Amino acid sequence: MKAVVITRFGGPEVLEIQDVPKPQPGPEEVLVNVRSTALNRADLLQRSGRYAAPAGEPQNISGLEFAGEVAELGTNAHRWRKGDGVMGIVGGGAHAEFVTTHQDAVVAVPSNLDWSAAGAVPEVFITAHDALRQAGFKAGENVLIHAAGSGVGLAATQIVKALGGRAFGTSRTPDKIERAKAFGLESGFSVSEPSVLAELSVFADDVTGGRGFDVVLDLNGGPYFAASLEAMALRGRLILIGGVAGGKTDVDLYQILRKRLHIIGTVLRARSLQEKITITAAFAEEVVPLLAKGTIQPVIDSVFHLDQCQDAHRRLESNETFGKVVLTIS
Repeated sequence: MKAVVITRFGGPEVLEIQDVPKPQPGPEEVLVNVRSTALNRADLLQRSGRYAAPAGEPQNISGLEFAGEVAELGTNAHRWRKGDGVMGIVGGGAHAEFVTTHQDAVVAVPSNLDWSAAGAVPEVFITAHDALRQAGFKAGENVLIHAAGSGVGLAATQIVKALGGRAFGTSRTPDKIERAKAFGLESGFSVSEPSVLAELSVFADDVTGGRGFDVVLDLNGGPYFAASLEAMALRGRLILIGGVAGGKTDVDLYQILRKRLHIIGTVLRARSLQEKITITAAFAEEVVPLLAKGTIQPVIDSVFHLDQCQDAHRRLESNETFGKVVLTIS
């Protein structure tokens, strides 16, 4: 099969399309003929040597999500039939023509999604939904989403609105905030430079009537984490999802004590198979029906063919994206 292979650590130029052995499904697994996949920050980090794949996953083939057709069934895999359209997440290896995964770790692709759209769904919507579940998000709550124009940010914004909450966001550019309003963002706070974050609590008071944010989904970390504490409501919950703005920051611990805040760190890729099956089941029950109805939808920045993988990586690294960078495979 054809796959995007990381030939050595470095920039996009280290990626090559190569012929590699096709994986074989285990007893409870399915082999999926991948029709589309997408890029995530983890793929860039793996390519540059800063984020190794979990044990047992391909170390030289990135890709955390896929949509495609069931091609083969393991000896004990009876949930799906050949030809069924499915989508899901894996620990790696999805930037290829075929991928294997447990039969319970995939969901059916809604009929209203084409392959490009389906490939843009799993990682961001499962991540966003799982983070909101961990935060105990409830209808009527105010949610702040850092990096509102990212794939996860736009997925979270739509889920919050669909479930009866109010979504607010930050972005480095006002343009992305304005574009995100079409997907349910009520208003946003532009962070042109880190010093601006000192005013985040004022923004919080203005849009929540002085209450503060009940939930913060922090995809940025660094100074965003510290600034969020002051902008949060009593008993607020902050979910740290990423650290693209830095892995260290100065924190006022008394903010956490005084407001009785809950700080939760989360990661999806390294979780056990059983955990991934559990969150996939919750996603299938609560989010897939919203996708099928068109209540929420994947947001696609750009689409590249698999053999344009270097250009796709450059596009994501530009930080100009709004939504997902998709790779199609025919």
